[in-house]
Amino acid sequence: MSTDTTPTSGLAGSDFASDAHSAAGLREAGRDYLIRLRGGDMGALPATLGLLTLVIGFSLASDTFLTELNIANLITQAGAICVLAMGLVFVLLLGDIDLSAGFTGATGAAVMALMIRDQGLGWPVAVLAGVATGAVIGLVIGLLVAKLGIPSFVVSLAFFLGLQGALLRMIGEGGSVRVDDDFIRGISIDNMSVVAGWSLAGGVVALFALASLLKHRRQVRQNLQHLPLSVVLVKIAGLAVVVLGMTAVLNANRSKNPNFPIEGIPWVLPLVGFLLVFWTYVLTRTTFGRHLYAVGGNKEAARRAGINVDRIRVQAFMIGSSMAAISGIIAASNAGKVSASSGGSNTLLYAVGAAVIGGTSLFGGRGKARDAVIGGLVIATIANGLGLLDQPSYINFVVTGSVLLLAAAVDAVSRRRRSAAGVG
Repeated sequence: MSTDTTPTSGLAGSDFASDAHSAAGLREAGRDYLIRLRGGDMGALPATLGLLTLVIGFSLASDTFLTELNIANLITQAGAICVLAMGLVFVLLLGDIDLSAGFTGATGAAVMALMIRDQGLGWPVAVLAGVATGAVIGLVIGLLVAKLGIPSFVVSLAFFLGLQGALLRMIGEGGSVRVDDDFIRGISIDNMSVVAGWSLAGGVVALFALASLLKHRRQVRQNLQHLPLSVVLVKIAGLAVVVLGMTAVLNANRSKNPNFPIEGIPWVLPLVGFLLVFWTYVLTRTTFGRHLYAVGGNKEAARRAGINVDRIRVQAFMIGSSMAAISGIIAASNAGKVSASSGGSNTLLYAVGAAVIGGTSLFGGRGKARDAVIGGLVIATIANGLGLLDQPSYINFVVTGSVLLLAAAVDAVSRRRRSAAGVG
């Protein structure tokens, strides 16, 4: 479907929106960016600034916060919540909610663990079964929401309760299933080799640079609106600094015992990175992504434009639940087990909070996959930093809740500014 017939009111939160901006150089690009900020298009800037503030604050308050060991632990702690929040972004983009995501993840992880333990199956088949379980749960929720018109809050609340019963039936009250498979456990507790880490980092930077420069050249040749070359080069340089700098930190020996070195990138980091790149591509460079933003911006306009709204909603719930299952598997890898309480407590609330803190709107139509990662890092940083400072647990809840409330306020103010400026 061409952009001429697709509703554009819901595209403001996607990378498609950037196609409408061009500038002659860095100064003009900066001026355009400030204009968009004043118009309410803040994107992930508030969350990024908040994350930097937390990092600086905790690094000044604790000598161990910026150590190689703690940074690796922080990445591992953030992995599961980032993946769960990434899946919820698809649902939130439609203005819907999935309250069952936490227990969906635990159910998928339980299916995987039981197939390995009781059926003796290898991890590939077991993982596929766990993810498929999540997809089926999402399919049922999506059909009930899209076809019967039941509010997503009610449907997902019912599954929130029902899946707890399913976990109790599979595992037993008070019981647990150990996750002993070396590959599954290695997702959270093993690291890449130093050589593999540098190779991966160099490949990521090279591929990003190549893709960015080829895109820029294609847009120039076709006389399309595009970013200035200087801005493209700054983006490439910025990514290189972050990726190569983080690789240098994680490849350093972080063991306190000189006889047992611990070095290398935790495997959970490239896994989250792959999912981030994949879903970013889906959201920003596919027809499905364009339609998802359109439906989230205005369902009726999308329907009149010929978009199958029901199918988009079902697919969004399936993606969200599948990602929840992957998140549950990562959490099981970290804990070494799946219990009847897995996926409960504040798992869902933290995931929703991560997406909103990162910049995804609860009103639909605005958000990106990166929001989940940035927001997940914010939440993990709060918990990690306060833990290092030996603060009581209630402080963690108060601070996290305050940050979430602030993010919701920023979203509300941004929506008001965009409305006043005549932007969808």
